[in-house]
Amino acid sequence: MPASVVLLSGGLDSATALAIARARGDTCYTLAFDYGQRHRAELDAARRVAAALGAERHEELPLPIGRLGGSALTDARIDVPDRGGEGIPITYVPARNTVFLSLALAWAEVLDAQAIVIGVNAVDYSGYPDCRPEFIAAFQHLASLATKQGVEGRGVRIDAPLIALSKAEIVRRGTELGVDYSLTVSCYRADGEGRACGRCDACRFRKHGFVAAGLPDPTRYVRGSSAT
Repeated sequence: MPASVVLLSGGLDSATALAIARARGDTCYTLAFDYGQRHRAELDAARRVAAALGAERHEELPLPIGRLGGSALTDARIDVPDRGGEGIPITYVPARNTVFLSLALAWAEVLDAQAIVIGVNAVDYSGYPDCRPEFIAAFQHLASLATKQGVEGRGVRIDAPLIALSKAEIVRRGTELGVDYSLTVSCYRADGEGRACGRCDACRFRKHGFVAAGLPDPTRYVRGSSAT
């Protein structure tokens, strides 16, 4: 069976990407990062999702890029906005996907994996530069040049199966594949129990995805909150 390293944040998109890889027959090795994010609920969710979707092995690596600051997701002094606003929002974590993919590439070489799966999306998202097709294409080129696998003609494929899908399409696809979205956490402000704030961009995109898909939203919200 082909092997894939799947970047697994614990959110809706990465859970769906894992389900897609499993459905096509990949042996999946999931990778999450403790990078100094505001809450650990998503790391707990990643472990739950990896177990529920049959990952061969789940790794959680410490990666203190949050110490550098520059993002509302890693710096408690910066408030998470209810709306991203114009341009690249303050919830963007500088170079996060570049760093994540680099470490996934290292593990893929160790495993002799054929693919790295990442759940980035360029349709219903917050405008992050490292979620665009151009970025994935550029990293694919880098991977072919910078690794033993690539030089030997066995380069790992960077697979972004959700990149051109709407959030509703992602929700429908994951539901078809049996993803239990109640296990996932997407909220930027989730509390210690993984309950969502219902106000941030991540909550809004997620809620609208379920509404547009015509499916019930299993998200647990803080009492008195729900995404609008």
